[in-house]
Amino acid sequence: MTSLSCSAVTCMYNKDRYCCKGDIHVEGQSAKKMEDTCCGSFKERGESMSNSVGSASSKIDVSCDACSCVHNDNRKCSADRIGITGPNACKCSETECHTFECRCGCRGI
Repeated sequence: MTSLSCSAVTCMYNKDRYCCKGDIHVEGQSAKKMEDTCCGSFKERGESMSNSVGSASSKIDVSCDACSCVHNDNRKCSADRIGITGPNACKCSETECHTFECRCGCRGI
């Protein structure tokens, strides 16, 4: 399991910058830079919605479509720790995997 910190505090699964979902999915199949990734599990918290059922955890399973990332091991994140960013996100495309690092030196230029 990966240690996850998440600044997407507008997500219904976020509690104290940890995730209550239990697992997340990082999207970005053709990603070359972190801005090309996003947390596909992000769901905006509605006004009447509290956090999702579950307990917040710093350890979480992360499936990942960003196959060009050095941390991607058979569509699972192998990084010891990752960060999801998007403090003002209203949709998943406004989040990103801050740990994404393109393999083979590609820089997204």
